[in-house]
Amino acid sequence: MPDMSASASLAMTHLATLAKEVDDDKVTPGVLGFIVFAVMALAVWALMKSMSRHMNKVDFTESSDGKAGSGGTGTAAEPKAKQG
Repeated sequence: MPDMSASASLAMTHLATLAKEVDDDKVTPGVLGFIVFAVMALAVWALMKSMSRHMNKVDFTESSDGKAGSGGTGTAAEPKAKQG
């Protein structure tokens, strides 16, 4: 197998010269960065809207009868989902 260190060092010298050519003031995320950010923002918005819809379906009522305390779980309320 040939020695990879020589080719690796050659590649690093080429990359180092390319890195020196890039101006820090001119580097921007560009259109692709904006598209990725916009898609992520839309996904978060859709997930929040879906979570809000699902949370509005939950009807949490606290039961005052003794039946809830005898279950042994230590909770006094059970969430119930609305049907419809």
